[in-house]
Amino acid sequence: MTREEILGRYRHLRAISAGHHSAALAFVSRSMLLEQAKRLGIAQGRMLMPESKEEMALVFDLSLYTAREGRSRAVDRYARAARLPLGSDEALVLEAMRQARFSIWRVDRRHETTGMIITDLLRQREEWLVDEKLEASAPDGMAVAGRICEPDSFAMTCGVIVPVNRNLVEEATLDTLAWRRGNPEHVAQDPRFAMAIYRAAIDTGVMENVAYE
Repeated sequence: MTREEILGRYRHLRAISAGHHSAALAFVSRSMLLEQAKRLGIAQGRMLMPESKEEMALVFDLSLYTAREGRSRAVDRYARAARLPLGSDEALVLEAMRQARFSIWRVDRRHETTGMIITDLLRQREEWLVDEKLEASAPDGMAVAGRICEPDSFAMTCGVIVPVNRNLVEEATLDTLAWRRGNPEHVAQDPRFAMAIYRAAIDTGVMENVAYE
């Protein structure tokens, strides 16, 4: 496929993903939003107090993709209710979202056609990521945290990407509720790890320099 064909496919799948994310928020309770916001330090009492829509995006991400122990995730409840045609792009993207992986990713180099080759620093594996905004702004060697999904031969972000540096990661790993020693897969999939990264991003001021579209 040419660059234009890949980008056309990416934009189509990205639009479907954005629609799924918006629809899935109907399956998130206000109590869940408040709980996640409190854990991120951006709520007081029963009031949400994010300083930007980017901080609120972190709350939405945790509310959609994580759940209390023994409870289902909002993205899974939405998938059960959506009843999408088997084999459709809509069903393909939603299943990819359900299988999304959180990690810290390093931008290694540009892909020969479009996008970037990134490395999952926890699982030590490469992925082909297509993301127009990130490709235009992220230099080689930059590290980011977030979820990616694979609805096609390439991966896409799930909407929330947080730039990280050594100090931010060290602050997150000091949170013993989030960090498990041992299997990197368990660390990456533990919802408390994503929460610790997001909280550190807010506390260290990183989110002041992030803008989502």
